[in-house]
Order: sequence, then structure tokens, then C-alpha cells
Amino acid sequence: MRRLLAPEGCPWDREQTPDSLKRYVLEEACEVIDAIESGDAKHLREELGDLLLQVVFQAEIARRKGDFGPDDVVAGIVDKLVRRHPHVFGVRHDDGTFGARVSADDASEVLRNWERQKAVEKADRGLLAGVPRSLPALVRAQRVGEKAARVGFDWPDVEGPRAKVQEELAELDVAIARGDGPAMEEELGDVFFALVNLARHLPAEGSAGIDAEAALRRTVDKFTRRFAHVEERVREEHGGFASKPSLEQMDRYWDEAKRIPPD
Repeated sequence: MRRLLAPEGCPWDREQTPDSLKRYVLEEACEVIDAIESGDAKHLREELGDLLLQVVFQAEIARRKGDFGPDDVVAGIVDKLVRRHPHVFGVRHDDGTFGARVSADDASEVLRNWERQKAVEKADRGLLAGVPRSLPALVRAQRVGEKAARVGFDWPDVEGPRAKVQEELAELDVAIARGDGPAMEEELGDVFFALVNLARHLPAEGSAGIDAEAALRRTVDKFTRRFAHVEERVREEHGGFASKPSLEQMDRYWDEAKRIPPD
């Protein structure tokens, strides 16, 4: 990367800034997720490399400005991992020595210790300030709910968020009946947020409930797969959508698609 950013290096690379590279960071992170879900180890290895490139790229630009470099990024995360795992390394004192290890009998206790240590390190910031606003809305909503839950601000069981969904749907119905556009938007957002909180409380593998983002992504994938069948049938029977097949015809093709087992 240093060679690429040197005066005799790559003109395109040398023109980049942290801001111009933001979209690549997001794209590569999304491609890593796709690779994980594909189950293809070779693909995952490649995509992790692409994401790592973005980390190194950003850090090398910062190094050239005199801020920090790739080594500082690695040292920083190593230091954080040690601080946030006192049940493994022990509590680190200000002089750099380590004391006794704290108790953590299960994953939930590890997360509570992590949040407690994080709160100490970032005492001047609110508990939710560390959740990036640029996250996809469903991911951000779930992270906000998880963080609030770790300090006890949460329903004790699934009945609470399930009732909240019904409450928010009723408020949305009122806004729709009034024809109040801004209220509809607000209440619809409340419905989404309530559904994410319900997802956190539903039983799933692990301790974090259902991943709302992953659940919706799978549903969109399912819709996309089924609609592709509808498109194919419309081409076969009508020559394409330009012939304006009826909704009843398209519903029939959709029902066919639902009977096709996924790959």
C-alpha cells in the first residue's frame, strides 16, 4: 500500500481520501456477509482480503497525514481485546500489571463485563453513542435494543414486545384512518422497531434472539427467487410484461413458484 501511494505509485490510489473510500468499505463488508452465507470458504477468503485492503488503505492514508498507521490499528485492537476480556487476562491496572480475573461463567456474563468495561472507557459518552448511525436501520435498531437490555432496560419475556407490536399496529391504523402522512411514517417506524425488539426475544441459536436483518434478507431473497419464476412464466406465456398479464395470472405463477423447493 505504501508503494501504491508513493509519488511513483498508482494515480487512482493516490487521489483517494477517507471520504471517497467510504462506499468501498460498506460494499466489501456486504460482500463478506454474502460470502459467509454462501458457505464457500474460498469466496470468503477472497472477500475478507478485500475488506482488509480497505482497513489498510484507510490506515495508510492516515499514516501519511501523520495521524496513525496500520500498526497502530492492530496495536489498538489487541489492547482493547485484553481490556475487554478481564475474565481471560485479568483486570489490568494503570501501571500495566494485571490483577485477578473476573468471573464469567457464560456468554451473557462476558457481554455484561464487556459493556461495563466499555462504559468505564467511554464515561463521557452515552450508552448508545457507540452505535453508528450509518448502520442499516434494522441492524442499528437491534444493536440499540441489545445495549439497552444489557443494563436492564428491556421486557422480561417475549410477551412484552409481542404486545408492543400490536399496540404500534393499532396506532398505525389510527394514523392511516386519519390520512396523516407524517404520523403514518412515524408509526410505521415504531412498528419496525417493535418487530426488531420482538426478534431479540424469540428463541434462536445462541443468546441474541433472531437476527432481524438476516431474517428480512432471507425473505427478500425468497421473494426475488419466486418473482424470477413469475418473470419466466410471463415471458413463456405472454411474451413479457409489455403484454400486461392480469394479476390473477401472475398470482397463479406465484403459487407455482411457492411449490418449487429452494436450491
